[in-house]
Amino acid sequence: MIDTAHIPSHVVLTGAAGALGRAVAQHFLAQGARLALLDHHADKLAQTFPGLDNSQHLLIACDVTSTASMHDAATQVLTSFQKVDTLVHIAGGFEMGAQVHALERASWDRMMNLNAWSFVAVTQSFVPSMIEQKGGSVIAVTAATAARGQAAMSAYIASKSALQRLVEAMAAELAPQGVRVNSIAPTVMDTPANRQAMPDANPDGWVSTTMAAQTIAFLASPGAAALHGRHLLLD
Repeated sequence: MIDTAHIPSHVVLTGAAGALGRAVAQHFLAQGARLALLDHHADKLAQTFPGLDNSQHLLIACDVTSTASMHDAATQVLTSFQKVDTLVHIAGGFEMGAQVHALERASWDRMMNLNAWSFVAVTQSFVPSMIEQKGGSVIAVTAATAARGQAAMSAYIASKSALQRLVEAMAAELAPQGVRVNSIAPTVMDTPANRQAMPDANPDGWVSTTMAAQTIAFLASPGAAALHGRHLLLD
């Protein structure tokens, strides 16, 4: 039997319409949580979660790289929910790139905006309410590759490494306020997009979205109360 006292009752997910977002949403829905599902496109949200836009749950189209857009989204969520127990920041992006000496500024900016700045924009809209209630959990999705540079992936890896440093800094800042900040750091996620992008690869060793969702749920649970600024490697 599920211990409902330990279930985060109000959960916000960014990147909710993606493969991992869907898995995380389904996991928390099965536990009876109330969800605010955020993604860039309203039609994609509606197609992914038909019938879920109701008085209990919210589907919100927003831009995670825009502080103004995130402020509007947070206002809508907090007006309806009154509080947020768990914020899961899944939204991000990946692209291969040129060698470092030939890297274009546009590629650098895309990765930094999607993977690093978005964490700032999203959290600055929701964290103040967590500080006020003296509790909550913030969970980001970083990457195992953030630990070391690789050829033709410099902008992506730099942005995910920056995200990990932001997670660590925020964890140190918010721990005294009762707010936990951590991340999961998967290797390759087993998603339709990755299977299409790497048709010759063997996905048997990839990380399933179900397992990643379960790890995110653990980080949101009281069982992870002693974890601050950690990146749980999934491989």
